[in-house]
Amino acid sequence: MPRVRRQNVPPALFQHLLDRVQSRKIPASQLELLAKWLDSEPEVPEGQWYKRFSGMTVCGEGELIKTFLLPGQAPKGKPVA
Repeated sequence: MPRVRRQNVPPALFQHLLDRVQSRKIPASQLELLAKWLDSEPEVPEGQWYKRFSGMTVCGEGELIKTFLLPGQAPKGKPVA
């Protein structure tokens, strides 16, 4: 199983993620939780997956994080721990 990529993220995807953080007003506290989770080098499925935090859901596909959802928005894919 792949691990979430933290470096060499495609520039357009990186900009999309920054835009989602700003437009959805993701709090710094949630980004800190994300950083701690990423520090654990989590394994994720090859296909679509998501990780729920208290104030957001991170959605990805394979090794890449693709977007951030707010509570109440429905993610696609397999949940990861």
